[in-house]
Amino acid sequence: MKRFLIDSVSAITAEMAGQVVVTGSHGGTSAARLALTQPPALAVFNDAGIGLDGAGIAGLAILNQHGIAAFAVSHQSARIGDAASTETSGQVTAANAIATATGVVAGQTTLAAIEQFVQTTSA
Repeated sequence: MKRFLIDSVSAITAEMAGQVVVTGSHGGTSAARLALTQPPALAVFNDAGIGLDGAGIAGLAILNQHGIAAFAVSHQSARIGDAASTETSGQVTAANAIATATGVVAGQTTLAAIEQFVQTTSA
């Protein structure tokens, strides 16, 4: 499975559909809707501090409803808007049920969570 890094989920392309997409975007509802235009197998976001009523991760549930695994990393572990930072220093804070079913858990690094997802879904 290929991995793509995009600072903004608005840059998602057809080539990324069905692949792992690591973004620097918040994990809110608008970001989820953008991801749905080219549905990845796994989408990674920044939790943006979680926010009021969980707004920074609300998109994870939307993606779950559409069969897409997704998780968010702490805004304190990775720079918002920087996919490379999300990938290299991100720490998982929230995951939807599909990602959790593959073994993704809070506290993992982004790289460990992606590896867990890929191993589980490739088996």
